[in-house]
Amino acid sequence: MRTLRLLTVIFVVGLCAISVAPQSPAPAANPSLADQLAAVTTRGRMLAEYDVAAWHSTDAVQDTKPSEGAVEGYVAQKTDKGWVVAYGKLSANRDRYLIAYEATQGSSPEKFEVKKLEPPREDTGFYWKAALALDTAHKDFHGENRPYNFSVLPADAGQFYVYAFPGQTQEKVYPFGGDVRYLISDDGFKIVEKVQFHKSILEFDFRDSKITTTSAYHTDIFSDIPVDTDVFFVLSKKPLVPDVVVARGHVFTIQTDGSIITGNPNNFPASSKK
Repeated sequence: MRTLRLLTVIFVVGLCAISVAPQSPAPAANPSLADQLAAVTTRGRMLAEYDVAAWHSTDAVQDTKPSEGAVEGYVAQKTDKGWVVAYGKLSANRDRYLIAYEATQGSSPEKFEVKKLEPPREDTGFYWKAALALDTAHKDFHGENRPYNFSVLPADAGQFYVYAFPGQTQEKVYPFGGDVRYLISDDGFKIVEKVQFHKSILEFDFRDSKITTTSAYHTDIFSDIPVDTDVFFVLSKKPLVPDVVVARGHVFTIQTDGSIITGNPNNFPASSKK
């Protein structure tokens, strides 16, 4: 976790001995729906991977005691060999990204090898444009008075998705909601689209050992299907449990691998007392 760790969507969360009430069936199965759900799953999985890469690479970079002023942020990119996270800053005139430390994923998602670059490597490709996209989203985003995490992923036509979502601040307490996705132009300077997935922020608290959690449950009022951060939430919390999502009355289940199915075939309750 990186932080120990506008369309409006309102949601409610149940965590105690709750079963999902009968809802409208999911939109009729069709290739378009299947493709949409698969795309949400792919982006949600990428968000979860990005978060893990950012978390563990940050720990590895901090262990090197980076030079003061050399790092103002980071950008992660998934490559054929795993995740590479570039730590640095935009140049004074914002025409380059100056990479001071490069963290490369090793034999497991948690292991990173850090290379200090002296002088910093000047990037005018992916990392530069992604850093500009992050900066553009940062300047527009206005959240609550709490830590937030930002992630940037490639989108179609060279554009970028930038996600802002609340960071975790307590062990076993997972914030959910208050999250925004930006679509940023390929040059990193323009907001093409801004969507707020969920408005309010609620906390899923798994610290009580007397509660056995079998699934989570929330309602997305203004979305027809689950969204990217719904998948991220399932993949990032522990214990790893499915999430039943009711989107405009249609029921979906996000499984523990991030895949999405229509309905709630296993009749998951939200939680049960030991």
